[in-house]
Amino acid sequence: MSASTGEMAKIISGSSCFRLLSMGKEDFPMLPDIQNSIRFTLSTEQLKEMLQRTSFAVSREESRYILTGVLFTIANGIITVVGTDGKRLAKIDTEISLDKSFTGDYIIPIKAVEEIIKICSEDTEATVFLDQSKIAVECGNTLLITKLLSGDFPDFTPVISTESSVQLDLHREELISLLKQVALFTNESSHSVKFTFTPGELTLTANCTKVGEGKVSMAVNYSGELLEIAFNPFFFLDILKHSKDELVNLGISDSYNPGIITDSTRSLFVIMPMRLHDD
Repeated sequence: MSASTGEMAKIISGSSCFRLLSMGKEDFPMLPDIQNSIRFTLSTEQLKEMLQRTSFAVSREESRYILTGVLFTIANGIITVVGTDGKRLAKIDTEISLDKSFTGDYIIPIKAVEEIIKICSEDTEATVFLDQSKIAVECGNTLLITKLLSGDFPDFTPVISTESSVQLDLHREELISLLKQVALFTNESSHSVKFTFTPGELTLTANCTKVGEGKVSMAVNYSGELLEIAFNPFFFLDILKHSKDELVNLGISDSYNPGIITDSTRSLFVIMPMRLHDD
């Protein structure tokens, strides 16, 4: 490959020759200065895991602009990462080496988040640079800089603070298998599976007029009265797939309030209930 003094670059390979229009180096955009930005470090594995465990819940609807990004909120030396589309929410936090008096909110576009996950493939440290209008992540020899989304992220504190009167430990792999089976009996207009809790048993039921009915069950450590609640099975599966534990804890109260799912990590997931249909 060679470049002329004009606006032309030439590429020669064997008998092939290509001439490409080029531009002067002075016209190439300058990289923003980030050296004076607030910064902290994490292992690439930790940063990647935090983003993967939250970005799946981000909205893909452009009309919900502010929800098409992942929130970084920093306070008291802890970074909390949140993704939500209004129907589900994923949150995870960890301690970082920043002054506890520092606070800030940063909403990173989902496309940038996906690229950050890609560059976190090496087992090394990631440095995160924070600025009012942009964020940068440096992993090894790669530096990614992106503009932030402007706006106020919805206050998610009331949702994650919901009191759950019932706490149940569920076998994750078994529940994944049962949800996949019964989800076949949902339809596109209403992806809804009814969770029915009776003493010692959880029954999952779905109806579809064009297919039929599916009903499966599993043993659970429940001894209360009949409790019914409906969830989107695919949203529930997404949450279960982003945990690695054998058991997950489901907190519920009634058919109207959200379900809270946790595991042994610092992750927390919220899933909104759906309207119950008569059988």
